[in-house]
Amino acid sequence: MVEVIGFDVRIRDVAGVVSTVPTGQILADASFELLTSRHAPLPPSGRLADLPAEVAEQVRWWERHVLELITGRPPDAAPTAAGTRDYDPATTTMRQREQAKVRELAAAGTEVSLATVQRMRLAYERDGLWGLVDRRFARRMSPRGRIDPRIVEATRTAIAGETERSTGTVARLHRRVGQLLTELHGPDAPALPAQRTFYRLVARLSAGQHTFGSARTRRSLAKQPDGPFGLVTTSRPGEIVQIDSTPLDVRVVLDDGTVDRVELTGMIDLATRTVPAAVLRPTTKAVDAALLLGRALTPEPMRPGWSDALRMSRSVLPHRTLTRVDQRLADAAARPVIAPETIVVDHGKAFLSQTFRTACRTLGISLQPAHPDTPTDKPVVERTLQTVSTLFAQYVAGYVGSSVERRGKNAERSAVWSMAELQALLDEWLVAVWQHRPHDGLRDPLTPDTALTPNEKYAALVQVAGYVPVPLSADDYIELLPMTWRTINTYGIRINRRTYDARALNPYRRQHSGITAHSGRWEIHHDPYDISRIWVRNHHKGGWITATWTHLRTAPAPFGDLAWQHARTILGRRGQDKATEAEIAQVAAELLDRAEQGPAGAVAASTERRSPRDRKVTGRTRATTEPSWPKPDPEPEAVVTSPAETAHGEAAAGPDEPCATVIALPTFDARKEAELWPF
Repeated sequence: MVEVIGFDVRIRDVAGVVSTVPTGQILADASFELLTSRHAPLPPSGRLADLPAEVAEQVRWWERHVLELITGRPPDAAPTAAGTRDYDPATTTMRQREQAKVRELAAAGTEVSLATVQRMRLAYERDGLWGLVDRRFARRMSPRGRIDPRIVEATRTAIAGETERSTGTVARLHRRVGQLLTELHGPDAPALPAQRTFYRLVARLSAGQHTFGSARTRRSLAKQPDGPFGLVTTSRPGEIVQIDSTPLDVRVVLDDGTVDRVELTGMIDLATRTVPAAVLRPTTKAVDAALLLGRALTPEPMRPGWSDALRMSRSVLPHRTLTRVDQRLADAAARPVIAPETIVVDHGKAFLSQTFRTACRTLGISLQPAHPDTPTDKPVVERTLQTVSTLFAQYVAGYVGSSVERRGKNAERSAVWSMAELQALLDEWLVAVWQHRPHDGLRDPLTPDTALTPNEKYAALVQVAGYVPVPLSADDYIELLPMTWRTINTYGIRINRRTYDARALNPYRRQHSGITAHSGRWEIHHDPYDISRIWVRNHHKGGWITATWTHLRTAPAPFGDLAWQHARTILGRRGQDKATEAEIAQVAAELLDRAEQGPAGAVAASTERRSPRDRKVTGRTRATTEPSWPKPDPEPEAVVTSPAETAHGEAAAGPDEPCATVIALPTFDARKEAELWPF
């Protein structure tokens, strides 16, 4: 080919005859084949920007001359400008053009050899603009420089060993590297480099690992997988739910006046980022995790003092549609009810206990334990519990920060909220703030500029996935309670040195339950927050038998009389208008102000120090909120007769039998007694 003129191509055959052929005819010919391409590779712009200014200028200078060799005209020449005679590809060969370029540069005062010009042209055709760069300025510095590879490997090993240790200095690491070299290579161990050189090596090898920074961050980074993070896609509410517990950075006042921290146990729905339930406890037990499921499956009721803007009827949730399916939602707050299908938990004892496994199996929930010590298997709930401290806990009176260095002076003395009161604030905050807050994880791929709230995402998904209510009955509540096996003796049933009895147990005293796997013992369910009664499964006739604590009348009730009582009355007005953003924002602001100021008339709590065991027992038995899930109504306590009275046939009167006449004892009068007995 000689040249291209418009839509025609001038070609010359081996005999030197020039012909003009249309371009379309050449491309349509079956024998046409593209043998070579003059297209040079695109230069790595990022690496070119790192070059010194004089080196980059030299590269552009060579590019101009090389392009003139290849095309016959300078790159800045006009398209209609004719090339010089010495560089015309139609009349000269490449070698002739290269020789002409050497003469041109020599005349301009730059002496270059023919081999240099040829090398530059070939490098440009092979590597593009990057081929013209002087390789002395394009070298990449090795992380280890010229240090012995054995020293580098020992330093990497020492840095990896710092993960679980307390944070030290580079001097300690320097000593450890020397020990490793001696252990591995003995007398042939290489000498360590100079101190400054070693410090530079450590800085390169430990970049991003926090080797000499926060030990907590260092351990967290070490738990991340080596490969890329996976992505779990969910398409309906409840498909995957994650549960975890973490200490809340707030000190609360226990019932005995002492101050202690609490643990926050919460669950989050992956599809909608909704928090179906979250509870506060001194320590998380298996029953807490099990009852958390019952709370998630129960609508959040409106409580006295809550703003009308928090009603589900005034939210973006499809209230009318959901109410036709589940009447429990008629007067509920704006928090969706989500039935989990799969729950991801860590290896905590509370979540792998038999109680929690039984609860999940009863409700048809698949339990999926995460990998041991791998928080990245449930990152959403891990981050959510941290966000609670950022968005809620820091505004609460008694906030002590996430560490000692973030703690204020005498922060524990500002604790004024009880655990029950703080639970009520948390419940209101989840409805008022969390469910109406746009979440970055709820951005639609087609409209990434708009972030949805958990309620908006739930409203969108429930239209596609539907809603199936899972109402919990009183029997379901009993099934969620911890279970044990006991014998029904003459005096009743004894659990933790407490005796429980009831008349309904009379036919089954000292009898075999029929369960041979447990040696004829009976299945007992008990509530660790209410020791006033237990429930015995009737293996003969079915159903449950309620047995009360025999000393319930002589000892104070450990739960009901001293715990905070949840109010269940519903506000009279049922507004159907939607809550505005301003109303919700005002509710959230008032909530945080109220949390920071503390309850009316409250004073700072006592800082009396007691053992952790005493504080946990006190908090568990006396400062626990009344559960919102369905609980069986207490049966009338029957007067339990002793075995001796039963043997003589002296049974006590039942509740429907008339009581005997009460005869008052006479008052002792010493003067009258003296008159009757003058001696």
